[in-house]
Amino acid sequence: MTDIIIIGGGPAGLTAAIYARRAGRSVLLIEKSALGGQMTFSPRIENYPGFPADSGMALADRMTEQAIELGAEIELDEATGIEADGGVKRVYTAGGCFEARAVIVAAGAKHRRLGLPGEEALTGRGISYCAVCDGDFFRGGRVIVVGGGNSAMQEALLLSEICGHVTVVQNLPTLTGEQTLSQRLLAKANIRVIYESVADAILPGDRFTGLVIRSLRTGERETLKADGLFIAIGLEPDTAFAADLLTLENGCVKADESCLTQVPGVFAAGDCRTKTVRQVTTATADGAAAALAAVRYLESACGANDQ
Repeated sequence: MTDIIIIGGGPAGLTAAIYARRAGRSVLLIEKSALGGQMTFSPRIENYPGFPADSGMALADRMTEQAIELGAEIELDEATGIEADGGVKRVYTAGGCFEARAVIVAAGAKHRRLGLPGEEALTGRGISYCAVCDGDFFRGGRVIVVGGGNSAMQEALLLSEICGHVTVVQNLPTLTGEQTLSQRLLAKANIRVIYESVADAILPGDRFTGLVIRSLRTGERETLKADGLFIAIGLEPDTAFAADLLTLENGCVKADESCLTQVPGVFAAGDCRTKTVRQVTTATADGAAAALAAVRYLESACGANDQ
């Protein structure tokens, strides 16, 4: 039986794996897609201490390499359920069932959708949620970015270096991300920002060709023709698999600053935890706190020398 199962391979999960292994505990990390989580979609991270500027992918690679070198086991699978049977915790996945003495839920979050007809059908056909992944497909073309926070501005800035023109659609009167990012974005000659407007409809077809937006001030609608649409309107916790065991608030696992849930031996860390600030730095802090709390739990429940 594994000491600690970690669900999620983003910065919180990888940090938890590093701390747990350094404490001598066996670790199985379960990740359903790409190790590194949402930070792999960031073309440039400028606020992670010690790294003035780096790509999210590069940072994720270093974290992953460190966790593996320390002996963490990696399972590429999707968690579908979790249960606690006293001192035994079971994590169910698409491929089977894994048992551990403690579990850290660090499942992160997934991209929020617009919810418009045609969005799902055209994802991968001109609609994307990741400029790092798909920006080059639209080189020299016209693209739209929906959103006005840090992620949206980073997407728009990256696309402005690749595409001929970028239109940013923001539902508020101002951009809401960091001032340094907004200043850089507004200085770009090939970026247009449309404020107080929302996406109203996606033009029909077998490929994305344009977006209808609606002004929140006047109600007027405008059709924006473009080759691509990048949606960056935030994230929603990826925690449905834990709903039968843990208390969720707006989809987030209810846990305190020590990452403790109401279930002994089950912890929550990173973007899927109830908290106010969601950054790479706070995710890694959660990972460390959750791992140390899990180690303390194991020492208390199983004995300090139980390895």
